[in-house]
Amino acid sequence: MEFQIYNLKVVKKLVLFLSICMFLFSCQEKKEFSSIEPNNWSKRTVDLNNKDSLVSGKTYLSVYSQIYSSSEDRTHNLTVTVSMKNINLNDTIYVEKANYYDTKGNLIRTYFDKDIFIAPLETVEIIIDEVDQHGGTGANFVFSWKKEKQTNDPHFESIMISTFGQQGLSFTSQGIKLE
Repeated sequence: MEFQIYNLKVVKKLVLFLSICMFLFSCQEKKEFSSIEPNNWSKRTVDLNNKDSLVSGKTYLSVYSQIYSSSEDRTHNLTVTVSMKNINLNDTIYVEKANYYDTKGNLIRTYFDKDIFIAPLETVEIIIDEVDQHGGTGANFVFSWKKEKQTNDPHFESIMISTFGQQGLSFTSQGIKLE
């Protein structure tokens, strides 16, 4: 009888401890979405006013914040990694805008408000958290960029991933140059 009372006290203390831990962790501020912090974009800004010789272009990239599963009533959230890649060995490229649109074509956000540079062979990423459902099942990016005339266009791709327990899901999407 004494052993059962001792075990009951231990269980009560454990339940109290776990309850306190759950309360403390649930009180943390939750982010609505994330990407590279805005102050990191400011470290990449460049003034292109004196670069008249640059060629402009636009690239479309599809991304998926959610995908359907089983039916149209059930979706899975995905983490999205958008990679902006400079595939040139020697020349820098510049990205003027990275606009993120939802499934209906509404602008969700613009990731930076000044031109940024991407050094040769560098990749710069935008991360859309799994909890950010703003994009929906058919989100899009449109990138405006500039480069020297004789250099390769930038390469844009997205990787979507979700893991739960022992199950995982991942796929990619490639950018399409807009004329």
